[in-house]
Amino acid sequence: MALFQIGNEQITIQVDSMGAEMKSLKKTTTGAEYMWEGNPAFWKRTSPVLFPIVGGLRNGEYIHNEKSYPMGQHGFARDMEFKLKSQTNREIWFSLKSNEETLKIFPYEFLLELGYELSESTVIVKWKATNPSAQDMHFSIGGHPAFRCPLAEEAKQADYRLLFDASEVTAGILRNGLMSNETAVYSLDKGYMWISEHLFDNDALVIENDQAHKVALVKPDGSPYLTVSFDAPLFGIWSPPGKKAPFVCIEPWYGRCDAEDFTGTWEERKWGQHIAAGESFEASYQITV
Repeated sequence: MALFQIGNEQITIQVDSMGAEMKSLKKTTTGAEYMWEGNPAFWKRTSPVLFPIVGGLRNGEYIHNEKSYPMGQHGFARDMEFKLKSQTNREIWFSLKSNEETLKIFPYEFLLELGYELSESTVIVKWKATNPSAQDMHFSIGGHPAFRCPLAEEAKQADYRLLFDASEVTAGILRNGLMSNETAVYSLDKGYMWISEHLFDNDALVIENDQAHKVALVKPDGSPYLTVSFDAPLFGIWSPPGKKAPFVCIEPWYGRCDAEDFTGTWEERKWGQHIAAGESFEASYQITV
């Protein structure tokens, strides 16, 4: 476990080799911190990678080749030590390979690489999953970055807003960590959604089907202070329900939790990704401050 730092004239980041998790994103000139600190009283993580699943499995297990495999929420990569692959002043890469322990719960060989590239005031978070085996590989991957909200300790989160590049979004409603058949429609005033005290009472807002690809956090004065941009077909917005936690997560996903009534196999999970033998999957998202 080691902490690595890269920076430019505008931003500086720190990444922990445990989970290849970004732990800090600061303005270089002012030292202002934008990432959640990981206080376990609210949530112990900061920006974990979700692999090889996003969300939870129905009954805590999945079926592959008529065999059941148990796996906890969001998979195992976030709790594994990554190796440093390369580092420059502007970019850093980490890697994780399958091993005997991962094969017991995820019967695929894999190479997972995570990269962070700095471009002016933007961090580009990069994923590359490679299938070195002779069989197709099925998986999901996602981000879970948590950002300070409010920025000032004396401020109220309810005075902050989310800004979407959409006029309306429909969010799936979770029940016991699984997707229900219910949805909630949010009409957005010029793209804005207030972060009300009860916004996350039903857990994360799960927004599917390419409804938006840019979400910003907005200060009480109406100015955006952080924007997450992505090509992912779905994403989550989350803060721990009922805790008044001083952070909000904006999470690009290529996969999600099972539905309450899901009875299919691992290969049939909605939004699941597939890599042919010897091929790779690559995706990224951007955080701009």
